[in-house]
This record gives sequence, C-alpha cells and structure tokens, in this order.
Amino acid sequence: MELTNTRQLLTLREACKWASSFLGRNINESNISYLIQYGKVKKYGENGSTQIDAHDLKDYYRSFNGKREVEWKKKLGNDLNWSLSFDNLREKDTTKHIHKLHPYKGKFIPQLVEYFIDNHTDDFKQKAFFKKGDIILDPFSGSGTTLVQANELGIHSIGIDISRFNCMITDTKLLDYDLDLLIKEIKNINLAIAKFEADGKIEEFERELFIELVKFNNGNFPSPDFKRKIYKREINENEYSAKKEKEFLNIYNKLVAKYKIELKQEKNKTFLDKWYIKNVRKEIDFAFNQIKKIKDKKNKRVLAVILSRTIRSCRATTHSDLATLKEPQITTYYCWKHKKICKPLFSIKYWFDRYANDTIARVKEFQRLKNGAHWASITGDSRTVDITNEIKSRNKEFYKLLEKQKIQGIFSSPPYVGQIDYHEQHAYAYDLFGFERKDELEIGPLYKGQGLEAKKSYIEDISQVLLNSKKYLSDNFDVFLVANDKWNLYPQIAEKTGMKIVNQFKRPVLNRTERNKNPYSEIIFHFKKI
Repeated sequence: MELTNTRQLLTLREACKWASSFLGRNINESNISYLIQYGKVKKYGENGSTQIDAHDLKDYYRSFNGKREVEWKKKLGNDLNWSLSFDNLREKDTTKHIHKLHPYKGKFIPQLVEYFIDNHTDDFKQKAFFKKGDIILDPFSGSGTTLVQANELGIHSIGIDISRFNCMITDTKLLDYDLDLLIKEIKNINLAIAKFEADGKIEEFERELFIELVKFNNGNFPSPDFKRKIYKREINENEYSAKKEKEFLNIYNKLVAKYKIELKQEKNKTFLDKWYIKNVRKEIDFAFNQIKKIKDKKNKRVLAVILSRTIRSCRATTHSDLATLKEPQITTYYCWKHKKICKPLFSIKYWFDRYANDTIARVKEFQRLKNGAHWASITGDSRTVDITNEIKSRNKEFYKLLEKQKIQGIFSSPPYVGQIDYHEQHAYAYDLFGFERKDELEIGPLYKGQGLEAKKSYIEDISQVLLNSKKYLSDNFDVFLVANDKWNLYPQIAEKTGMKIVNQFKRPVLNRTERNKNPYSEIIFHFKKI
C-alpha cells in the first residue's frame, strides 16, 4: 500500500493486513487493538466502526519495532540470535494450556524448551539431541516447564526443586483429574464463598465503590484519549494523577466509614497478616477450610493451587508492584499500569471463580496433549538427592527404564546470582499451607547479594548439582543451561564438573516481569562430557 500525506483510514482487518506486509510477519486484530487501547495510535470512528490512520501505524512501527533488533544488537553484540526471541508469539502462546496454571517469577517460556528438546533441526540447531522415549532431567525445575513440554513430546522427565510449593505446582500441572468431580467441587466452593460474603457488608460496599470509580475515571481518565495524551506528552502525568488521586480518596474514605469496613488486621506478624485487607483474609481462611474437607486428593491439590493463585492476585498492593512488593496498599490509588484510579481487593470471590474456570479449561487442553510419558517431581536438594532411589520409591516401571537407559540429558535454568528469593516470592502459600521453608538451601538467592563470596558459593553449588546429576546421565549426554552469565562463571563451572562448553546460543529476552525494559539477553550453554 502506497501512503500519501492525506489521512488514510483503515479498518482493524485492513490494518492487520497492512502491518503484516510492512513487518513481514503475522499481525492480528488483538495486536492492533492493543495499540489503540494504550494510546499508541489514534482511534477514529464510533459505534463499532473502529478505524485508524495508516500513517500513525507506520510511524509507530518505524519508531519501535523495526529498530529494536538493530538497537539491541548494538548494545548486546551481533551474536544475538534474534530467532530465539520468539517475538512473533503472543502472550497466550507463551502461556499456553497448563503453563499459566500459577504465576512463577523467573520462568522460561515453553517454546524455548521445545526448541531444544524436540527433533527439529535448523541453521542454528543442526542436530536433534532428544527423542521420544528418552529421559530428561531438570535439577532446578521451578514450576515444571521442562517437564510439561517433555510430556507433550513423549519424553520422560524428572524435576527436582528445593521448594515444596514449586513441586506442588508441577505436580498439579501434570496430574490426571476426574474433571466432572472437580467441576462439582469448584461449584460447591464458589457457592460457599458467595454465601459467606453475602452475610457481610462487602458486596454492597464494593457495588457502590465500583459505581463511583467508573463515574470518576470516565470523567477524569477517559480511555484511550488520556493514555494518548500521556504518550504525546500533552499532559503532566505526575501532577495530574496526584491531584485526582487525592480527590477520589475523599470519596473512598466516606464509603469506608459508611459501611464500617475494617481495612487492617489485628496482627502483623506473618505475610497473610500484613498483605491482605481483613475481609480478604477471612475469605481466604474460609475457602481453605472448605478445600480441606474434599476427599479426592488430586482435586484437593488443584483447588489449593487455584486458591494460591487467587490470593496472590488479592494481595493489598498496586498493580505495578505485583512482581516486587513495596508497601501494603489499603486505599484507592492512581495506577501507573492502567492509567486510572484503581482500588485494592476486598474479596476473593471474583478471582477464585475466574481462576477456577481458567484452570478447568487449561487442564482439559493439556490432557488432550499428554503423550503417556513418565514423570516425577522431587522435592529435594539437587546437590545431594539420590535420583534412583526417589524414582524407585515412586514408580517401579519408571525405575526399570531409568536403570536400563539412564538420563539422556538436562534442560534447565539455574537461579541467577542474587536476583530472586524463591521461597519469598510464594510466602503467602507457605503461610497458608504451613509448608516448611528451606531458604538457606537456595542457590544464588537475592538476600546473599552479588559480591565475590556469593559468586564463589554459586560456582561451587551449581557445580555440585551437575556433578551429582552426572551420576545418572548416559555417557553421550547433552546438558543445556539457560543463564545470564554476565560474570563469566559458567566456563569455571564447566571446568569443575569435567565438562566442556561446545556451543552457546545467545537470545534476547523481550518480555520481562519487571518494569525495566533495557536490552537484556541470556545464553543457553551446551555442555558435553570431556
């Protein structure tokens, strides 16, 4: 399409076609709608006849998308393998089926795992390293991404993690369920929560607060016009938002007083005490007691994970600080993510219902994809765990297979030095379920920092994991480790473990949880036996 200086209005469908041609990759209507919603391009037309100017679209893509690869390579090096960015994928693709069962910070996308463990080859991956029927190990299994993808490909898998809750998430993803019974149990709990809430004042309070919020936001933060004004720097967001935040706070405080809403809990000792408004905490305890009554152990487990996912979303924090908590938020506030006044949560009912239905859909989808492979999720220390005995005690058939052919290799993403406290990110779940925390056994935790001693300890700990894992690997193993190795620690780890790095795949990481959007890369190290 040849563009002139005159306005050229396109429908969403026409815009998709034009953008796909311009960028050389598929662009769908949700991509274009996102640009409109967040004020990146101006909306024309009303009453369902949404149109945008092709010039605006061209300007946007020229200012960002087309330049990103060039700019990132300038900063990160020309060895950056852009094909491993998976920038053509939508969030729904990278969180497909069971992978979005529960949030997990530091998780790699399933397409990255699939790329290295499936049987395809290309210009970068010139041979297949795993095949159906092989056994693969992830000694830092986290929420089980490697195990899930292996199962889908018919590859047997073993995951190990020091966190009991991480293993609980993994188990929940891979178990088989009586779905009819599970749906019935969910319905019963939803009804119980609704009745529990109806007995209080929260429902009426929330209804009136919602009406006031909609009226205030429509008048003061009209979407997408307000977002576009920010994008075009036609408004001082800091000054304007602070003024409007204060205005609505007066309305909020009057409603809290009217309905006699108790915001703070009496105690402030545990995570559940500190980070939840009082009514939310009451509903959490009530729902968990309902789940405890369920007889089917698998259903009880998945419902517990649904509740955990629910309470993570119901923490008293701003939407911008969900990944890294700062201070409890018990009042309305200007939301930097949504560009309007938002509120804390006063009930779990909506989120439990939403996540329960989402879980059912994801479980159904994944159960159709399962390939009959064995799997095991082991809660333990990968530096010392006896894998053979663990499998023997769980699955005799899997044990015989392991003894016969051993483990073909590893695909894993070890913790990075001084970035995440893995137990702390799920503190709410440990409080709720009463699980024992083993923070002191984490490798490279945030609380130990990134100093010289932390790096030395990290090298030693990762080496011990690999040395222990080698006992169970076949002679011709392939080990793939995903790491952001800015201190060049992995060559030392290879040397200490009697392995060599035979290849490196450097990939850009485009979608990060944190607000920091600076160019960032990680390396997939390929280790072999010397």
